[in-house]
Amino acid sequence: MYNVSFPKLGFEFLINPIAFSIGSVKIHWYGIIIAGGLLLALLYAYFSAERFNVDKNKLFDCVIVGIVTGIIGAREYYVLFKLDYYIANPAEIIMISNGGLAIYGGIIGAFLGGCITAKILKVKILPILDIASLGLLIGQGIGRWGNFFNQEAFGTPTDLPWGMLSQNTALKAVHPCFLYESLWCLLGFVLIHFLSKKFQKYSGQVFYTYLVWYGFERMIVEGLRTDSLYLPFAVFGFDIRVSQLLSAVIFIAGIILLIVNRNKEDRFYDNYRRKKGFRTGKRAGSR
Repeated sequence: MYNVSFPKLGFEFLINPIAFSIGSVKIHWYGIIIAGGLLLALLYAYFSAERFNVDKNKLFDCVIVGIVTGIIGAREYYVLFKLDYYIANPAEIIMISNGGLAIYGGIIGAFLGGCITAKILKVKILPILDIASLGLLIGQGIGRWGNFFNQEAFGTPTDLPWGMLSQNTALKAVHPCFLYESLWCLLGFVLIHFLSKKFQKYSGQVFYTYLVWYGFERMIVEGLRTDSLYLPFAVFGFDIRVSQLLSAVIFIAGIILLIVNRNKEDRFYDNYRRKKGFRTGKRAGSR
């Protein structure tokens, strides 16, 4: 049990990481919330397939494989950068209910699993990535609340009005980093979903926008966190946060991809917007 409060806002909560038990098996809120985020992402993918010109059945094959490989990747990534601990405690490697899923490992795992499946099924990869990007924003936005129930993924001490305090923060008000990322991802989903319906010009545009949107936020927020995974070696005498470095690379890569493809157009998206009554570009119908 945790006594969690936001002192300057006057909010106080008593939270239990365990939702309920079935016999000796404890069901954690972390797992329930992650599962809920995945379910909503799946529903979104199902109802968005037509808009991205993707076969629903093949899309679900890619998504299901991506979810499995994403979970494996998220855990492997986390374990890899805490290898000394897990070599000494191997039984804990599979205990993901206690936390320890690295989002970038999940993204890499889902990307590889989904892309390989798309290749096998002869499905265009970029539309799949567009849908997956919006699904990720849903899943990340909701899933971060699992960190709240586990009282993890918070930041350094702060005097800001929304500072969070609990036993796990050493009774000091800290940055609620899970909240920052949750709100940023949910806002990103709303904005990118709306813009993609009206202004998407080509496959991959949503995915590239996701890289910029999420990469920027994680690059900033990761610098506040106290539980970051670090490179096993120093760079010019500095300890480097893995996720912060990767976020910077992803952010820059997304910008470059958007610039390089700025004049690209896809007839399908012009036809779709015209069908739905949206305004199309000057070169409507061109490739």
